Amino acid sequence: MSAPIHLLGAPSEVEPATAEIQAIADKVKSQLEEKENKKYPIFKATEYRSQLVQGTNYFIKVQVGDDDFVHLRVFESFPYENKALALRNYQTNKTKQDKLDSF
Repeated sequence: MSAPIHLLGAPSEVEPATAEIQAIADKVKSQLEEKENKKYPIFKATEYRSQLVQGTNYFIKVQVGDDDFVHLRVFESFPYENKALALRNYQTNKTKQDKLDSF
């Protein structure tokens, strides 16, 4: 993945979501739906931050309704580890104005 280079452990600035970020969100959508026991007909990544750790954390703001958003924390291991993307944490009941922070 071609994420911007940052200091280890420091989250990047918030950036507009790209097709790559939408694909990451789409891959963990079913994990979120299972945890929340609901389906999300709208699931549009709008912005994100990344954080280089022992792999990469992606903090992604996803629109799931008119003014209903969720914040996702998705972990991507290093490619050589050959592990699936993991939804590590999430926050519901967010709005478009809510700041996307590390959590």
